[in-house]
Parts: sequence; C-alpha cells; structure tokens
Amino acid sequence: MNATRKILSINGAERSFICDSQNDTLADIIRNLGLTGTKVGCNAGQCGACNVILNGKLTRSCVKKIKSVDDYSTVYTIEGMGTAENLHPIQLAWIVYGGVQCGFCTPGFIVSTKALLDENPNPTRVEVRAWFQKNRNACRCTGYKPLVDAVMAAAKVLRGEMTMEELAYKAAEDKVFNTRAPKPTAIGKVLGTTDFGDDINLKVPDMLQLAPVMAGVSHGIIKNIDTSEAEKAPGVVKVITSKDVKGTNRFFDPVGSIWAKGEGVDNLRPVLCDDKIFHRGDIVAVVAADTRRHAREAAKLVKVVCEQLPEYIDVLDSVQDDAVPIHPGVPNLFLQMPLYHGEDTRNVFSKAAYKAEFSVSTPHQSHLPIEPDTGNAYVGEDGTVTVMIKTHSIYYQKAAIAEGIGVPADKIRVILNPSGGSFGYSCSPGMAAILAVGTMATGRPVGMTFSYEEHQLNTGKRQASYSNARLACDENGKLLAGELDILYSNGAYSAHSAEFINHAMRFFLTPYNVPSARILGSASFANTPYSVAYRAPAVPEMVTNQEQLIDILAEKAGIDPFEFRYNNVWREGDIAIWGEQPTVYVMAGIMDKMRPLYNDLKQHAIKNSTPEKRLGIGVALGSFICSWFGDHVEVAMELNPDGTVSFYNTWEDMGQGADIGSLAMAHEALRPLGLSADQIKLVMNDTATCPDSGWAGGSRCNLMVSIATKKAANMLIDAMRKSDNTFRSYDEMKAENLPTKYIGTHDMPLNPKIDPNTGFGKAYPDQSYCAFLSEVEVDVN
Repeated sequence: MNATRKILSINGAERSFICDSQNDTLADIIRNLGLTGTKVGCNAGQCGACNVILNGKLTRSCVKKIKSVDDYSTVYTIEGMGTAENLHPIQLAWIVYGGVQCGFCTPGFIVSTKALLDENPNPTRVEVRAWFQKNRNACRCTGYKPLVDAVMAAAKVLRGEMTMEELAYKAAEDKVFNTRAPKPTAIGKVLGTTDFGDDINLKVPDMLQLAPVMAGVSHGIIKNIDTSEAEKAPGVVKVITSKDVKGTNRFFDPVGSIWAKGEGVDNLRPVLCDDKIFHRGDIVAVVAADTRRHAREAAKLVKVVCEQLPEYIDVLDSVQDDAVPIHPGVPNLFLQMPLYHGEDTRNVFSKAAYKAEFSVSTPHQSHLPIEPDTGNAYVGEDGTVTVMIKTHSIYYQKAAIAEGIGVPADKIRVILNPSGGSFGYSCSPGMAAILAVGTMATGRPVGMTFSYEEHQLNTGKRQASYSNARLACDENGKLLAGELDILYSNGAYSAHSAEFINHAMRFFLTPYNVPSARILGSASFANTPYSVAYRAPAVPEMVTNQEQLIDILAEKAGIDPFEFRYNNVWREGDIAIWGEQPTVYVMAGIMDKMRPLYNDLKQHAIKNSTPEKRLGIGVALGSFICSWFGDHVEVAMELNPDGTVSFYNTWEDMGQGADIGSLAMAHEALRPLGLSADQIKLVMNDTATCPDSGWAGGSRCNLMVSIATKKAANMLIDAMRKSDNTFRSYDEMKAENLPTKYIGTHDMPLNPKIDPNTGFGKAYPDQSYCAFLSEVEVDVN
C-alpha cells in the first residue's frame, strides 16, 4: 500500500484520512469515512450513482483517483444536503413526485440535480434530460419522468416561486389507499442514510470480505484447483472450495414438469463447482480476507486447471445429436411440453383464406440493475445461519439452499436488505448459499459484493429463444388456427424451465379467440448464464412473433391492424386455447378506450411524414399471469400496547412499492379502528419474525397479500370489537385473555382439470391485460 495522508473539506468540514494514493478512488475515501450515501454501481463511471460535487463540478467519484484530488478540495455529498427535519427542496421533491423507487441511484441523481440547478436555476425539461444524459445518471426503475417532474418542482422552490409547504405532499384525510402517498422508506433514501448491502459490508466490525474465483471457461472438467499461493497472500483468512461445503453442494431448484428428462434434473446446479464448469460465471472458489482489495488480489492467485469441453453458446448447437451432454446423464434438450386445442391445425391451414408464417430469435437479456449483487451473512449465538441479501423470495431461498449447504431450513434465517432493483434476477439463490458457506467456513461475519463484470457473468438472464409460428384466418379476417414451436435456452441449469414454457403455452394467442392451436414448447441447456425471471419471463419472446404475424395477416386481409385485433379479441363466452374460459373479458373495452388515441396518432403520422422521415403507428396486445394455482400467502396483524398495529409480511421490496403497498392495504383494512398511517408499523422481510407471504413475482402480491391482509385485519377487528361496537384496548384484550396477534392466509387451490399431456386447463387464477401503441419515426435515408 502506498500510504499517504490527505485532507479534504467534505460537506463543509475538514476530514483527514490515510489512503492508498495509487489505488483508492474518491468514492473509496468517501465511503470508508462512513458517507455511504454515495453509491458505487458500475464502478466504471457509467451509471452516476457515485456522483459528488468536487470543487464545484459534478464528478463521478468511482473513477476519480484520490491522487488527482488536491488537499483541501471541497467535496459535497448527499449527506450534506439536508436532514430528516430539514430536507433540501430537491430531496422533498424526489419524495413527493415518486422519484424514489429502489433508491439506489437516488443520491447520485439528487447531487447531480443540485449541480444542475446551481448552474442553471431555470432549466427546461429537455435541458434536465440532457443534463442527466451528459452526466450519465442512470435509473432502471422510474422511466425518468418522475425525476424530471421532481427537478422542475424543486427548481421552483429554489427560485422562490413555491414554498416548501406548497411542495409537500398533502395527505388525504383518513386515506392512504389509492392516493399518491409517498413510500415510507423514501426519506432514508433521499438522505443517503439507508444502508444497502455493500454499505453494511463496510460497517460491521470483524467482517471478512469475499471475492469469487471463476474458471474463465464456459464448459470444462475441473482437474485441479490450486489455492496455495492465494492462501499465503496478505490478509487472507481462508480460500473456500466445494470441499468446505457441508451439504450436497447442490441447489434444490425443481423443473416442475412430468416431461423433464434425466435423473437429478432438479438438483444440477452446484453451490461451488466441484467437478465441472457449466458456464463462464460459475464460481469454483471464494477467497475470504480482511479487506475486499486483499480478497480480490488473492483471488487472482487461485489456479484452476480445466479440461476444455465444447462450449455451446447457441442453443441450436447444444441440441444437435452429436453435442456433448452439458450435464452427464441428462440430455441437453431436457424438456418438451405440448398443447393441443380444437381441430388438427394442418387441416385448418390447408383451407384457410390467408396464412402467415414467421420465425423469430431473441437473445439473452441482462437485467442491468444499477446495484450489482451483494449480501452479508453471519452465524448467530444459537447457531442459526443468517443471510442478508436482495431477493424476490426470502422463504424460497431457505428451501433452495438448505440441503446444499448442510443446514436445516429452520436454522437458516433470511433477511431482505434494502435493495437496488433486481427485475427478477435475484429470484436465484446463488448469493445466499455462497454467503452462508463463507460464514460457516470462517466462523466470522462475511460480505460479498460482485464487481459489475462478475455480476454480469454470474447472475441469471432472460432466456434466449428461437420460435417458428404461423397463423391462419378466413376471408373476413377471423382467426382460425395458430401453431407455435418455441425453443428456450435455459442456460446452464434447469430452474424455472417448465414455468417459462407454461407461460408461452398459456399466453400464445392471448387474448384472441382462436378455435384451433398446436404448441410445442422446449427447453435446452447451453453454456450460458442460467435463465431466471425477468419482467413477464418467456412471454415477450413469444409475443414478438405472434404480434408480427397478426400484422402480416391484417395486411393480407386488407384490414386495419387495430381493427383486425379488435375483431378477434375474446368476447363473453369465448374459450382460450387452454380449453377453459378466462376469468374476465376486458380487452375489447380496453381497445374501445384506446381507439381515439390510435386514430389521433394515425392522423399525426400522416400529417408529419415527409419523404425523408416516415412516421407510423404500431399496435400490440399482451397478457401475463396474476398469481398461480397452488399459491399460498400469510401475513400477520398484531395490536401493540400503545394502540398501534404491527403488520408483518414478506412482500419483498426492490423498488416496486411493497412498502407503500403494505401500508396502504393495512390502513384500508384497519379503517374501522380509525388509525392514522403513522400508527401502523411495518415489520417486513425477515423469516425470523414474518410469516411467508410468498414471492414478489408473478404479478401476485397486490392480489394475494391484499386478500390475506383483509382477513388478518378482520380477525383482529372482530376480536377487539365490543358489543356496543367500540373496540377493546390492548390492556382489555389481555385482561380477557384474547389474542392480540392474528394470521391471515389465502390459498389458490390447484386446478384439477390441468392435463400436462394435452396442455388443457387454466393454469393461473387470473391475468393482466395490456394494449400498446407506439409512434415510430423512420429515417428512410
């Protein structure tokens, strides 16, 4: 270490520190001083989460070497802007306008906004967006409009055109549900005081830092892992390999279909690779050291010797007859599922007036959160292994890792850290298991934060796909038949594969009335990142093909593409291709509301097209699940001694609003008690204290959690109610030996009609429906 002492003026106060003058960045210094509101996301100056103001200039601190910063330079961070009792106008505007979702990027945006308004007190919306683009502020949650709204409002306050009182949110009287009430967690995020996973890693005494070792190949047999040099490196406590894993070293991640082929297909994925590498992001060892820098330097010294095997990056290569099985004993094409509906489609196509065929391929897609995967773990006094991570499914994590790490599920505690958006990737239990193994192997608290490159290599992705489809209609444009043959690349492992194929089978030709259909859905392994949930997983891949076919048929039949769709959507009594009626028939009504906008856009495109630039209107329909049959949820309501009510659930929040959703639902359900929002205490996302509310995925929580919340609230209210319709106090409940805590549950029973041999049967209790319009400008030159 090239140690040196430097002095900076940070938020108006001089701070002296000793640093590594060659390697430390300004972000390292700021965060090591405890000012962890400054986040590090990409660590490459591309996301803006690390923004600070250095000597009056907005600076991406993660790429600003401390050696290039002069002593006594002034540094302004999020911590210098305001307090909970005295927010800066920008911070208040961020709360009021919904600028806080996951909150990881929030400090960087707020500091960037301050720099903008210092320079330009009266920007236009275009100038605000240009500023964020120029300074590389990235947000994956909001879509930017709320952020621009917040900037414009804050600028009014700073110019004296609006007061803070006028800016502040005006709570609706006795109402939270169906209002714009701010997120309860927003204030900590605009102040930069909320500790995300990597912030916790910096603040726990005696915590070891973990660094992963990846083999650098996508497919190979491990011949040797030499850890000897790494073990002698400075600061290293232990190099952890599969030999240190106490359990089976395999995740339990069931495929979920009778059609899955191969023995052990539900338990293929290793915690730490022991005999094979299946994709380039597989982890073969983890270095535990006193600092992250020591751990990473030592990880470079671990030597992994592999026998190279053919690398199948494209699933079309892995399904060939001569391809080497990626998992011995399991065919690469390990799952195929059928659906049959109506008359044989071949007969229908032979007689149809119009036919269209189309083939589509879609690539793997990264979730690209601003915060890379991160977490912490420790073993408690009672021997319970506590893992603190970002995830959509804290109870599932317990079940998925227990056997693999050799710890009973009831001795594993999972806590959701404040989390930067995940968008589905953290459904996977990978980080949880490695952290658990790390703390068990070392006997010390451990933390690990992936570099962005490691995150990209290791975490799951949207599955790639190849699809061939065709549709037929009569001379009047009425759909007659559809066929789909879709192959998904499930990547290195088998998890979720049947679920994803099922999505395609249930949503192909949704929401259209089609009398005949045939589908074959397939999944194969490839030496790529494994497939994982991502914003309606498996459906966009299929809809990309379907909706283009609809456009082709509409053109052939000479019918407007909007009207073609409208004429074919489900009407009351229609049967879906899975053989049963949908729960509701709403798409015609949605399109009725959309038609005026569609017509206006068409006229706009006609009037504004030129020979050089042509405008056009695109239309598409879609749908996705809302819960699933077999779903189960639990929540709890507890009356406290001071008359407040605690609401317990595990609706995991990564920016989508589970905190305000929980508060709104609880407040609405408890309205008879006359409680204010402040009298409802949210206790969330800890398996030690909260019942299992299920996954924050599958668009299920608004439905499932709300029903269970109403049930729990009703039980509590009924127990508190006296004969005169007033309510017992906590002391009165105790005096009468009445329980003060109640569990609300709800179940979606299985559909006994589902037939995996034919695809018959409704697989989801309900679904969402959406219609899309887009105006597209094409430069013909």
